[in-house]
Amino acid sequence: MRCVHWRGVPLDLAREARERSADICIDRAVQCLLSTHDDGQHSGLLTDACAYGTALWLRWHGTDETELVVLPDCPVTAPGPDGEGCCLFADHTAQHTWEDALEEVSCPG
Repeated sequence: MRCVHWRGVPLDLAREARERSADICIDRAVQCLLSTHDDGQHSGLLTDACAYGTALWLRWHGTDETELVVLPDCPVTAPGPDGEGCCLFADHTAQHTWEDALEEVSCPG
């Protein structure tokens, strides 16, 4: 299950994000894309229009600490020959995005 926390993107960071990426449209708010977690560190994707294999993330903790970070993509894929790639950053905590999707569509046994 995905984290339910959202964060508005401060205007100065939105301007900086537009300058640092090829993407001119930056969302005004982002949801933490990590699985449900207990620590206060959240990460929302701003744009993947950066250098190959990286993305620009908004990272926040609580209400005061917000920063832009360029992080390498998570290299892990789901099992199988056509395994879906994880949409998070390398060394993230908790589950990969494709593991969350499996939980949502699993059938009762």
